Amino acid sequence: MLDNTLLKKPIFQTAFTHRSFLNEASGNIESNERLEFLGDAILSFIISSYLFDSRLSDTEGELTNLRSFIVKTASLAKAAENLNLGKYLRMSKGEEMTGGRENTQLLANTYEALLGAVYVDQGLEEAKKFVKKTLIPLFESELRSGPPKDAKSRLQELSQTLTKQSPKYKIIKTTGPDHAKTFSVGVYLQGKQLGEGSGASKQEAEGEAAKIALKKI
Repeated sequence: MLDNTLLKKPIFQTAFTHRSFLNEASGNIESNERLEFLGDAILSFIISSYLFDSRLSDTEGELTNLRSFIVKTASLAKAAENLNLGKYLRMSKGEEMTGGRENTQLLANTYEALLGAVYVDQGLEEAKKFVKKTLIPLFESELRSGPPKDAKSRLQELSQTLTKQSPKYKIIKTTGPDHAKTFSVGVYLQGKQLGEGSGASKQEAEGEAAKIALKKI
């Protein structure tokens, strides 16, 4: 649960303001998109710093893979669900009726916006404490042994073994409004499409495409 005192501060109210709310509200109200932008950068720094200090024997590539495994839409959405952030969101009635409070991408964005607000209001050390309390505990196993290889990594290794080439990913189409886009991505090897996947982010769609390609191979 969040501190109600914090929630009364304007910057935290902004952190929970979805852009759709602006269409139904009056006055000079800002959406959480700028805070989301800041939170994204702060989160990347905090996780990078944490991994650098805690996994001393990892190479740059291993640190990058582990960071990517932690800082992804599904992870941030899970942390947001644990904090019940959907409850505090200000959004349009239409957005709420279509499941906005449970939308994975929207929840992940809100987590980043909230982190941005913590940083602006309380500084970097408090932002670090917030991440270590709400996100890091979700990955205790991976932080001990490293992340399991995802579909993209396995496809990369298999492609190199079979053809000495790397798979290429290409966005086929995007659908939906700017704040809730769905990406369709194809994965190709030697000019041939091996699979096509979709998701709320390019990264998620690439992962789904890689899974399909692995089944075909």
